[in-house]
Amino acid sequence: MFLRTVQMMIASCLMLCTAALCQTMSLSPANQAPAPAAQPSKWPAVDGTVVLPNFRFGSGEMLPELKLHYLTLGTPHRNAAGHVDNAVLLLHGTGGNAHSLMNPLFSDVLFGPGAPLDITKYFLILPDDIGHGESSKPSDGLHAHFPAYDYDDMVASQRMMLDHMKIDHLRLILGTSMGCMQSCVWGETYPGFADALAPFACLPVQIAGRNRMMRYMAIQAVKQDPAWMEGEYKTEPVQGLRTANEIILMMGSSPLQMQKQAPTRDAAEKYIDQSLARVLASTDANDLIYQMNASRNYDPRPNLDKITTPILWINSADDFINPPELGIAEREVKRMPNARFILIPISDATRGHGTHTVAAVWKDYLAEFMQATDPRQ
Repeated sequence: MFLRTVQMMIASCLMLCTAALCQTMSLSPANQAPAPAAQPSKWPAVDGTVVLPNFRFGSGEMLPELKLHYLTLGTPHRNAAGHVDNAVLLLHGTGGNAHSLMNPLFSDVLFGPGAPLDITKYFLILPDDIGHGESSKPSDGLHAHFPAYDYDDMVASQRMMLDHMKIDHLRLILGTSMGCMQSCVWGETYPGFADALAPFACLPVQIAGRNRMMRYMAIQAVKQDPAWMEGEYKTEPVQGLRTANEIILMMGSSPLQMQKQAPTRDAAEKYIDQSLARVLASTDANDLIYQMNASRNYDPRPNLDKITTPILWINSADDFINPPELGIAEREVKRMPNARFILIPISDATRGHGTHTVAAVWKDYLAEFMQATDPRQ
């Protein structure tokens, strides 16, 4: 039963996350039929939407109305001064949405009674970022004329969303992949707004080297498909999207898990065909381009020493997107006054970049961190 649940969630993860960057790429075994669609989450999430008028992007562009969709779990608690003191912001990865972190591999481990993010204790907020989910995005109609958003815009809109919700302080910001990088932006842009930061699966430096090469190749694969038509396509540019998602799939995957799940040539080829068929059925080309390019000017490194909020930073050793051999994490963590970096060793439990969603691997670190940063202690 456990194996079946894991398989279902992993398949769902692929469909939600444009193949790899935000969630695990460990799909159902290649020699089996595609896993059935994931069942509705058992967690009682409540939908919310805020419309931000005349939202101005860092590029200078503006939307008359920016819609942000979000989910909440739990109940806000107000202290004696009337301020919410138990809000936790959970940030998804590239191509994902609020439902990405409702994945049982994440939610069932963290949200239950006595768990690190127990919803009877905390008020969890899971937004769809700009360009994702049910929030405003290129595929809504503006196509390639949608404002060129970046991570700064995403964080600014998250802050405005919280203002609308009458929340002026956060107990924790936990972000995965893209959300990991946004956690760094939060730390330097709004110091003191959160009691703690938990960035999982990223590096606090400019997206360069192979990471940017991969993103650029994926973007160019779509744009150079004649069917893209400068973003005004009538049908999806399938060949460009296929190539882009092949690149993304390999970058987000775990060599150990790939070998176990596809131990023969036929199994490996079937795995790819089934995986891409699923993701291509739910991917919009313009949305993918914008999502991949949103990291283009991310670079918190110059201000890392100003991030004084306690930080629990976790990467996994089999993360092909943020490989440990670069030595970046070990170098940069020393510049943040209250940061702890943990590198999870490769094991049967890790899932490459997607280890950030397999909460059983790192939940004990998070539990310890929540206790250590409890302002009531």
